[in-house]
Amino acid sequence: MRVLSAMQPSGRLHWGNYFGSMRPNLELATKANESLFFIADLHALTTIQNPSELRALVSEAVADYLAVGFDPRKTIIFRQSDVPKHAELQWILSTVTPMGLLERAVSYKDKVEKGIAATAGLFMYPVLMAADILLYDSTHVPVGKDQKQHVEMTRDIALKFNHVFGETLTLPEPLIGEEVAVVPGVDGQKMSKSYGNTIPLFGPEKEIEKAVMRIATDSKGATEPKDPKTSTIYQLHRLFLAKAEADTLAAEYGKGLSYGDAKKKLLQAASAYFAPMKTRRDKLSSNDVESVLTEGAQKARTIAAITMERVRKATGLR
Repeated sequence: MRVLSAMQPSGRLHWGNYFGSMRPNLELATKANESLFFIADLHALTTIQNPSELRALVSEAVADYLAVGFDPRKTIIFRQSDVPKHAELQWILSTVTPMGLLERAVSYKDKVEKGIAATAGLFMYPVLMAADILLYDSTHVPVGKDQKQHVEMTRDIALKFNHVFGETLTLPEPLIGEEVAVVPGVDGQKMSKSYGNTIPLFGPEKEIEKAVMRIATDSKGATEPKDPKTSTIYQLHRLFLAKAEADTLAAEYGKGLSYGDAKKKLLQAASAYFAPMKTRRDKLSSNDVESVLTEGAQKARTIAAITMERVRKATGLR
């Protein structure tokens, strides 16, 4: 079982990233025979085109992943652009990818509707993602329900390639995370940088406190009973708790816990939960990050070279 996951460095990481992707992927990495994680900086070029900003976001993202527990001794951690074969395989796959398949990509339409420029790179995004996955003979790819189509398209592209050139590429299976895409932001929508409704994973205490205090509530009075199922505060707070603790908290809501006190409880729980990670984060230097990326790139290039040898032989490029 070889698991591959990635993160696009399009902004600072937040609670949604942690509970929706980082924590489940970390748990999955402990069960896999081998796991790879990369920072998708090539993908990020579709939205981030300031060089210094991109470099900073990549470095910060790696530090965040190391802080929450990703271990470079157990997981290959690397930067996408450090393995040029991603781009090489993307081109080769594009020669067998039907235009109709790309035109059906939901993510492309969604991003264009949000104002992202309709570039060829954005349109070809699924082919690069397919190259990312297929390059490492990945058997399983953890994704949210809203990203399942990407893995399905990867399988379609691999099947097309194998049909044309012979059995060469490994077909991956999607692993659908239950909590992905259900972490609410301060406005009650899915927490996302695109919506500006995030709570930073790491940052100044005042900034995090300000974000928590912005969580939307209804007009119920301080002592009125409240329904935890409809409370964004509770839905976030329960992510930090065991089931018994979450049930106890839900009972407090039913007895009339004020929203102000509920937010304070959430802040206390979050602060205690992330404190050890923040301590690790503060100790990491830019040299530590680059060292991890350099070592990870060497390992990733070794695996990628094996796949590309098969691909080149199959296509006649070798």
